[in-house]
Amino acid sequence: MRFLAILAMVCAGGAVAQQVDGNTVRSCFADTPVGETAPACLGAASNACQDQGFDTTQGISQCIQAETAVWDDLLNTEYKSTRAHLEAQDAGLKDQLLTAQRAWIAFRDAECALDYARWQGGSIRSVVFANCMMVMTARRTLELRDMKGN
Repeated sequence: MRFLAILAMVCAGGAVAQQVDGNTVRSCFADTPVGETAPACLGAASNACQDQGFDTTQGISQCIQAETAVWDDLLNTEYKSTRAHLEAQDAGLKDQLLTAQRAWIAFRDAECALDYARWQGGSIRSVVFANCMMVMTARRTLELRDMKGN
């Protein structure tokens, strides 16, 4: 519940979300070599959004959250694909992936909530939280892709 309250504070509005080019994020994903989990292109779409006048603390948070939404879509696609790939190898692996993914979500949420809490009293905390969510979501998306042995 606490996570949802934090997330509500940084969710992107429609106008900001439209300023994030999903193709930039998808290209970043596609162009990231196997084994790389911190590509230089991470954040490029949200940076471009900020350059379009969304350069306040709230605007920055919303741009980052909008990029995160694209990474989250990619993550869901990769999760489904990886689950099918692992199930083809051994039916039990899909259940282990589900357990790992649930644990990862709990870890991501707790880690980013910690980042948010550490900046108590500062307006930067929403940016820190949003960035944590984006980085961790992108990293996991790439990890899931790489689990298939690409």
